[in-house]
Amino acid sequence: MIKRLQKLSAKDEKYVIGLMSGTSVDGIDAALVKISGNYTATIVDEIAFETYPYPDGVQELIFRLFNHANAADICYMNFFIGELFASAAINIAKKAGIDIQDIDLIGSHGQTIYHIPEPTKDYPLKSTLQIGEGAVIAHKTGAITISDFRVSDMAAGGIGAPLVPYTEFLLYAGNNKNIALQNIGGIGNITAIPQDAGPEHVMAFDTGPGNMVIDYLVQKIYGQAFDNNGEIAAKGTPCPYMLAKFMENWFIKKSPPKATGREVFGKDFSESFYACCKEKTMQDADIIATATAFTAESISYSIRRFMPFAMNQMIVGGGGAYNHTLMQMLRTLLPEINITTHEEMGKNSNAKEAIAFAVLANETICGNTGNLPQVTGASCSKILGKISI
Repeated sequence: MIKRLQKLSAKDEKYVIGLMSGTSVDGIDAALVKISGNYTATIVDEIAFETYPYPDGVQELIFRLFNHANAADICYMNFFIGELFASAAINIAKKAGIDIQDIDLIGSHGQTIYHIPEPTKDYPLKSTLQIGEGAVIAHKTGAITISDFRVSDMAAGGIGAPLVPYTEFLLYAGNNKNIALQNIGGIGNITAIPQDAGPEHVMAFDTGPGNMVIDYLVQKIYGQAFDNNGEIAAKGTPCPYMLAKFMENWFIKKSPPKATGREVFGKDFSESFYACCKEKTMQDADIIATATAFTAESISYSIRRFMPFAMNQMIVGGGGAYNHTLMQMLRTLLPEINITTHEEMGKNSNAKEAIAFAVLANETICGNTGNLPQVTGASCSKILGKISI
């Protein structure tokens, strides 16, 4: 086992698969990349990417885990999701025309089912739980698998998120600009990399809801999974009163480090948002426009309130990058920043986080730490993840 790890660490180039399922639970993102080097010498070439939807009924089972799970449900789903992640890895290798036996390494974020970034009366310890058993992935694929990345940071007093900023520093630092990378998945999160920065200068945190509230309301009102290209929001008008009301949310106002998820902006919040809008007798399209504006406003507020330096460029990734109405709102709110998407730079917005966990897995194998203490609040840098062979 030790010799196998040492041999892998010493390889100049590695075929690595990154696996990710986010708070939206729309499927398993699988990215196959070739990685050479490590730390600031890291070079990543994307070979293939695909999102594999969960089989019928699985999304509902995962949503049930968020609020009403028992120990047997979690136990079973941990292994079942591991099987699905393994299948995604095998399928992405097949898509790329690469034998799964030639894959050197897999980095799997898994599926978060609960995250407690701050102690509460009922839960006085920070904690987190991602499922998708790494040992199952390693066994089914034959590849060394790194999983469960968040727990080392939280053991050191951090909030376990965001972790992607470390990989963004590796891939985007040194561009002679103050760059912001804004991901808009289920949750929005931002990484700010100042010009000529070292890792200790990077700032990152969750900005608030990304697509989560929008998607919930579109599904509730229109029976659609999401607002395609922001077409529904474009037909409506945001309500200033509702925007002001929800911008007072405690998480939006909280200073970094901070991370959030479905526990704050999930079903209960979205239902409250909807009820308040209906009390104002708002039209359906206006409700979606207001939810979209809420995401844009929370991002704009985060930049103006918490960033210690001015941004020259913002690169937007995640599903929100395809929402044209949301993107136009951001450009209107932040006219001084050049706002682009990964696609406009020849990259894939959806692949970003899966690639990040491939890079984090490579850092772990190379013996490098993968968290940023000033971002997560951890007491020290930590090597992340659990190794399954």
